[in-house]
Amino acid sequence: MRALVVTAPGPRGTAAVTELPDPRPEPDEVVVRVTSCGLCGTDMHVLGGELPVVGYPLVPGHELAGEIVAVGSAVRDRAVGERVAVDPNMPCGACHYCRIGRGNLCEDYTAIGVTRAGGFAELVAVPARCCHVLPAHLSEAAAGLVEPLSCAVHGLNRLPRRPGEHYLIYGAGTMGLMMAALVRTAGAASVSVVDLNEERLAFARSFGVDAAVTGADALDRAPGFEVVIDATGVIAAIEDGLGRVRRGGTFLQFGVADPARGASFSPYRVYSQEIDIIGSMAVHNSFQPAVDLLAAGLDLDPLVSDVYGLDDFEEAVARFRAGTGRKIHIAPQKG
Repeated sequence: MRALVVTAPGPRGTAAVTELPDPRPEPDEVVVRVTSCGLCGTDMHVLGGELPVVGYPLVPGHELAGEIVAVGSAVRDRAVGERVAVDPNMPCGACHYCRIGRGNLCEDYTAIGVTRAGGFAELVAVPARCCHVLPAHLSEAAAGLVEPLSCAVHGLNRLPRRPGEHYLIYGAGTMGLMMAALVRTAGAASVSVVDLNEERLAFARSFGVDAAVTGADALDRAPGFEVVIDATGVIAAIEDGLGRVRRGGTFLQFGVADPARGASFSPYRVYSQEIDIIGSMAVHNSFQPAVDLLAAGLDLDPLVSDVYGLDDFEEAVARFRAGTGRKIHIAPQKG
């Protein structure tokens, strides 16, 4: 089979399309023929060597979907021919956090496309338990969006979700707009988005947000917002957003910030105005709900702007880093 292999990390990473042996499933695994796999910021960290859990060489790609083409001898609940989205997260099941039902905080983290071979390949072996069956009518774009949507669903589940509240979201990329779509379905009175990228702001307006601006000062909400969500990880955005939360409101840290940097805020204001600050990490009991939302008609297909084959991976990465377009998918079967 053909696969994109990162052989060494670095500022640009060293990656090449390589011929590898076709995977064979372990007794509890299936082999998936990958039809779509999203390009994500985590993949940039893999290329850059910024994740200490990664061992090289590695086939990255964790937002994957495809068709089962082989099943292991012990698999009973999955079958050849089923179309599936794959939850890449593999908590150990034995640590303190797994035992108390918080597997997304697992102390012995492993994941498809991060610590073991992922979806930027024609074929990949994955645990059968990670596979969620997709309905036949679901588009290929939607199939590749299940994993990031499941992260957004978990973020939504961390919020109080009181109908009629006003939301402010920093970041008009894929994740910010997924959050915008979800909070709208959860009863938001208004959803405003802040981003510096004019192309993304224009798309956000077409996607149905109430306001899309380059700075929150342009929004006429002097009391602030009941819910502010950071989907950027940018310290300046986080600091600004914390100042936009109204009394009794909630700030959700959803974007991935640089772990070496801190943000300034007023602890007294958090105390005196009873502001809740919440974090959301990856996926937690939210993968199947993401499948169900898409199957029921949540239309996120417009978020996918580009589909590249394996041979065009370098071009896809350049487009991702330039911040042009929206969600980029890699289709390993594409010629």
